[in-house]
Amino acid sequence: MSKRVAILISGGGSNMVSLVKDMRGDHPARPVLVLANDPNAGGLEKARALGVPTATVDHKPYGKDRAAFEGALQDTLMAAQPDIICLAGFMRILTPEFTRKWEGRMINIHPSLLPKYKGLHTHARALEAGDATHGCSVHEVIAELDGGPILGQAKIPVNADDTPDSLAARLLPFEHQLYPQVLRRYAAGDRTPLLING
Repeated sequence: MSKRVAILISGGGSNMVSLVKDMRGDHPARPVLVLANDPNAGGLEKARALGVPTATVDHKPYGKDRAAFEGALQDTLMAAQPDIICLAGFMRILTPEFTRKWEGRMINIHPSLLPKYKGLHTHARALEAGDATHGCSVHEVIAELDGGPILGQAKIPVNADDTPDSLAARLLPFEHQLYPQVLRRYAAGDRTPLLING
């Protein structure tokens, strides 16, 4: 029985596309929903083109009422009955109340070598620190931001002439490689950390 996967996005959804395209053939999971918090998220059209059902729970009408927003998010997710949730560029911080409901079933990709550089502006922070290597991590989602067990990492060297934008651009193909590999293993029950060296 294939695991049912819901993917949460906020923007263009490039990681979502790499996940969906991999969930074919002998893959132990299938995409059942792509959900965005922005009705204009470019990834929604890409998901529809790939034949995946889509939904939107716009965060804006909820203002600062995160509980109400997450209640609507939860209702929409439950209608799709996912076994696993993948956060793929979902730019809303989820409350502990929400993450507890999905603990052990929700994963995220983050553009740094966790535990370094939780939160935003990871590429600039790596450059400011003078790091020789940078990368991305896939981890389980827990209440602590970017704090769950690491399931996989991809590492790339930092070049002397890198800018935050060039570093992000060089890292993206490795995100697209790492996340599908980790999801494939995760859906099959394998949580051994995976390492890719670029």
